[in-house]
Amino acid sequence: MPQTGFSGRHTSVYMALYVVLVALCLGSLIRDGDLSLGRMPWKNLQTTMSELSVPSFINVWFGNERLEFRNEDGKLLRVENQRESEARYLMGVGKAIWTTFQIATLGTLLAALLGAPLGVIAAKNMHAPLPLAWLARRMLDVSRSIHTLVFGLLIVGIIGLGPMAGILAIALHSMGTCGKLFAESIETLDMRGVEAVRATGASPIQVMLFGVWPALMPSFVSNHLYLWEYNIRDSTVLGLIGAGGLGLLLSESVSLFQWGRLATLLITIVLMVIAFDSLSRKIRQQMI
Repeated sequence: MPQTGFSGRHTSVYMALYVVLVALCLGSLIRDGDLSLGRMPWKNLQTTMSELSVPSFINVWFGNERLEFRNEDGKLLRVENQRESEARYLMGVGKAIWTTFQIATLGTLLAALLGAPLGVIAAKNMHAPLPLAWLARRMLDVSRSIHTLVFGLLIVGIIGLGPMAGILAIALHSMGTCGKLFAESIETLDMRGVEAVRATGASPIQVMLFGVWPALMPSFVSNHLYLWEYNIRDSTVLGLIGAGGLGLLLSESVSLFQWGRLATLLITIVLMVIAFDSLSRKIRQQMI
């Protein structure tokens, strides 16, 4: 029986190539002295985990109501109610969560609007003109190849700081993933139903609406939810380049060595992703 795909001899060749690549990577790092965890990694790890283990939000209840700040000479500079200060900070975190959610939601929607048409053109069984199909595939490849942060840096330089830069950065990167997934879903379709619609004399748009889209909708929605969830995580770091949201607060807490507030932000991000993952999983299960 003939061997096809990645079975037999082909699998062995690919695995051997992979082992060679891994060996080259390790050898290069060892040669350059970069395969190191630095000095005192365990001590540094313990120090970091100790500082992160006390998230700042607990100060809302247990903070010092008369926290004194003094200079090196012991002179009193100011007095702060730590509970009130942390409560104000948490209100800012709430606003940042909403900004992050806006960036991810609108960016993912725009990515779908841009990527889906390109996916239709790129799908081989849609028989689009070869130059047009080639162009669509290359556009999707370029979109996936450039990281969201790189798009963000470019767009911030063009339109300035703010959530709109984050939305466009998310959209331009996710467009490639959305279009590729959509094209692959189309290519796995049973074309008999599509050809039956086409045989009635339907136009290309009617074939798409009545022959292709009904069969693709479950996978399209599932992929869209996955991208949405991924972009919620991705948008949390876009604030590092000026797009606002939780990333801006992350940058501030790291710059000011406020590890307690960094712990609060990390917990917030984890809970937000878990909540959205649970919601999207339920939606996908109901669509099956």
